[in-house]
Amino acid sequence: MPSSQPFKDDVTSPALGVLGWLRWIWRQLTSMRTALILLLLLAAAAVPGSVFPQRSADPNGVTAYFDANPVLAPILDKIQMFDVYTSAWFSAIYILLFVSLIGCVLPRTAVHTRALRQPPVETPTNLKRMPAYKSVTLSTKKAQDALLAEALATLKKQRYRVVQQGDAATGSVSAERGYLRETGNLIFHLSLIGVLIAVGVGGGLSYSGQRVLVEGESFVNNLAGYDSFAPGTFFSENQLVPFSVKLDKFQVDFYRDPTLKNTANAGTPTDFRAYVTTTMGATGRQSKGLIRVNYPLAMPNANLYLTGNGYAPSITVRDTKGQITYQGTTAFLPQDANYTSLGVIKVTDVPKQFGMIAFFYPTVGTLSTGALTSLYPDAALPLLSMNVYEGDLGINGGAPKNVFALDVSKMKQVAGGKSGVKGLRLQLGQTVALPNGLGTVTFDGLKRYASLDVDYNPGGVWVLVFALLALAGLITALLVPRRRVWVRRTATGFEIAALARGDDPTLERVVGELISQLAPKQTSRTKKATPTQKDASE
Repeated sequence: MPSSQPFKDDVTSPALGVLGWLRWIWRQLTSMRTALILLLLLAAAAVPGSVFPQRSADPNGVTAYFDANPVLAPILDKIQMFDVYTSAWFSAIYILLFVSLIGCVLPRTAVHTRALRQPPVETPTNLKRMPAYKSVTLSTKKAQDALLAEALATLKKQRYRVVQQGDAATGSVSAERGYLRETGNLIFHLSLIGVLIAVGVGGGLSYSGQRVLVEGESFVNNLAGYDSFAPGTFFSENQLVPFSVKLDKFQVDFYRDPTLKNTANAGTPTDFRAYVTTTMGATGRQSKGLIRVNYPLAMPNANLYLTGNGYAPSITVRDTKGQITYQGTTAFLPQDANYTSLGVIKVTDVPKQFGMIAFFYPTVGTLSTGALTSLYPDAALPLLSMNVYEGDLGINGGAPKNVFALDVSKMKQVAGGKSGVKGLRLQLGQTVALPNGLGTVTFDGLKRYASLDVDYNPGGVWVLVFALLALAGLITALLVPRRRVWVRRTATGFEIAALARGDDPTLERVVGELISQLAPKQTSRTKKATPTQKDASE
């Protein structure tokens, strides 16, 4: 009789509990799908590092970005866009990917290791279900008796793992090859873990420092010797090997076309060369070196890269009594392709502080508006123009100031602009008077400077090694086929079948070649398997 109780179609699942939820989260995290998603997220998260300047590599670029974008820059700084590779969100993706790969690859490695120790699978009962199948009739009993032994030898030569099942009269041979495919796959993923470890450890032990060197100047490889310095998490000052570098000469080659047919490329730089003298602190041994773009100078625990260059005018300021109040060579920042350069001079050791915003023109020219410009990047006709400001330079408060900027908020312009006094213009070797009885300024000479980046990352070599291993593993996983072959003796001859993991269009050819080797003079008849039998027999 039918039950009078109403039918309940709702199913109540048991509560997972804390342990169950943790197990579920772990399984989701260690799945290959999650690892691939995290890998794509890591690649996407690295994009802002190439869009925005990074403090670790380009601190001056970060300062310039703040000056150009005073509203947007603080917002980007709060979400760590200028410290992408050390940010909390980038580190979170990095660590999750690391854990996911380990949880995914290590169990697969254990399974693969056990599979390598197992003999080939037993021969299926019905070989006709295989995707590639043929039966062969042998004409002599002698050929039948030698069949399995010959099959063993032939398959071994083709690097199959083989095993004979049963005796020579009724037995079969089972063979497998292609385990190298899974080995390559595991090597690829293990190498990715190695890359992550090398990047993490190398980044923690790394450092990057920047220094602007004018011709004739030197710097010593210690923390005080750098204009800016970005250490890694595990950095120790003991990693700085004592040495010094002196910039002897800096040369730039500019494109010149004597035929005047290619004026569009005139002035394009073709080569940069920084000639240096290095001195090892431990031995005092000196040696000459050359730094070029993409050709760093290798030093102990450091590589010196050429990242920038420009002009450095030598300027002397004297008061009305002829006493020197400022003297030095100042690096000017290039503003365009023709090296129109901007520099700031601050005179502090005087009763009334003043500063000058100066423009340097390597080959001076005049626009239709009357404004000065540089016509060519080489110093063929150098000229300095200066706007002078008098007042508080803001250096007495103790806060650090940008040497390439002048805060004029508390200063009065006394030359140039709307001051009513023309800006100063100086040719090389010329002296002109400063307004308001501030003294004189002299354009003494002209030098070039080079901006050097000193980098050290011990993980770089290991990143390359693991990357090459990952490439080799990936190629192996893509090219090596995984295949099983069976040869069974029958009453009139033998039957042979093959099965591949995944698509393998060469299975029929493999079977045909084996038959030609085992029974080259025999006839054969073929039976094809149905498409669904491949999965059932795997």
